[in-house]
Amino acid sequence: MKRNVSLDEISDGKLYQANDLVKANCNGCKDCFSCCQKMGSSIILDPLDSYRLQTNLGQSFEQLMAERVELQVVDGIILPNLKMLGEDERCSFLNENGRCSIHSFRPGICRLFPLGRYYENNSFQYFLQIHECRQPNKTKVKISKWIDTPNLKDYEAFITDWHYFLKGIENQISLMQDDTWIKNRNMNLLKLFYIKPYEDCLDFYTQFYSRLKEANKC
Repeated sequence: MKRNVSLDEISDGKLYQANDLVKANCNGCKDCFSCCQKMGSSIILDPLDSYRLQTNLGQSFEQLMAERVELQVVDGIILPNLKMLGEDERCSFLNENGRCSIHSFRPGICRLFPLGRYYENNSFQYFLQIHECRQPNKTKVKISKWIDTPNLKDYEAFITDWHYFLKGIENQISLMQDDTWIKNRNMNLLKLFYIKPYEDCLDFYTQFYSRLKEANKC
């Protein structure tokens, strides 16, 4: 999801790489879960997020859609996001103690917070959002440790390729006047990257790039 703001407004003015230290460690959050409620539809799921949820919960995408996930239009593209529930608009995976029940396989946006990604020149760098997290006295942590994702280089390549693939689809849709084509394109993307089951015994990235190649033929 694009944000039409200046980095100077929302960050410390620096851009970071995965091996850099950044003051983002909330030290266990200390019973705070502000970032897990009232997030609207901003916790958008990429294909890896969906794969992790389906694999670890033993649920299909359709089952996740029944209670945990909903669809929204993001820059013309239909994408899934985590659903907020109840009067407090809490994440559907937040337990009664205010802790994440899927922490070990939480979505990438949750792993990243309070960091963000700045995309440029077919790549991205990280930045620190300085107004998003309420926890005081944060400590420095290496970004790679904070994100806590295996095979980080593969993950970063996937994030980059997925971002620019969606950007290309967004550009296509912006030029299209055919609502039927736009609807069909969106439904095909949902089926290919989210609804069609991934094999949990096979490498995710191999499966993703096979599907990306198929999608780029359309």
